[in-house]
Amino acid sequence: MPRESPSVTFDRVSEINGDATTLIEGLPGHGLVAAITVDVITRQLSLEHHGNIVSEDFPPVTSFKDGRVRDLVRVYARDDPAVMTLQSDVALPGQAFKALSRCILDDLAQEFERAVFLAGAPAESEDQIGNVVGVGTTATIESQLRDAGIQPADGPGLIGGITGALVSKCHHADVPAAVLVVKANPYLPDPAAARSVIENALEPLVDFDIDTTELEEQADQIRQQMEQIAQHYRQMTEAQQQQELEESPGLTMYQ
Repeated sequence: MPRESPSVTFDRVSEINGDATTLIEGLPGHGLVAAITVDVITRQLSLEHHGNIVSEDFPPVTSFKDGRVRDLVRVYARDDPAVMTLQSDVALPGQAFKALSRCILDDLAQEFERAVFLAGAPAESEDQIGNVVGVGTTATIESQLRDAGIQPADGPGLIGGITGALVSKCHHADVPAAVLVVKANPYLPDPAAARSVIENALEPLVDFDIDTTELEEQADQIRQQMEQIAQHYRQMTEAQQQQELEESPGLTMYQ
């Protein structure tokens, strides 16, 4: 019996016509680096609400802002700079990747030239926080990472969770993608790591300018705002990470 396709829709609310658009993924992960980074980028570049991704595979909760209900997973975009961002108000479980990847590949891929995913890795010391390395799916992406001064990740490794699953789907669908792996605080939402990935990787790679001052000046406030999402993420991924490490011993896990 054929496997049922995931139920997912993309509700487009605006149009974009930018050339060579870069999609930047901001799903909650380790240190919430991706979520913090993409929130700052979306606000500072004044990206417009482009659409909502809706699926029964997403957590059964309601998100709201300033008294108004909104969809959990949203896409923002702008023609100049040609940037698209993907955001979620909650950590998404692994089974949601099928619906999400189908929407990205079927509904959004024709609107962007490449995707940039952000993955956190536990920093073993304070000095490591903010160190960034890159992984590419094509030779062209690897060259773009080198040109931006981003060192390739050493040795074998794994990119787990929903981010790893999305990168794998892009790889097999020939959608050019890069993963920026940043060392982050293993216990708390980490604005310092987000600041580093913006300044040292995304700005030279995507060619935009972001003022990261707020990530330093408002670090405590950002951590408080993100702590509920961080707690949800930690609880959701503990069992999943243990299973993945048991299945692939000796490899480095990023997520």
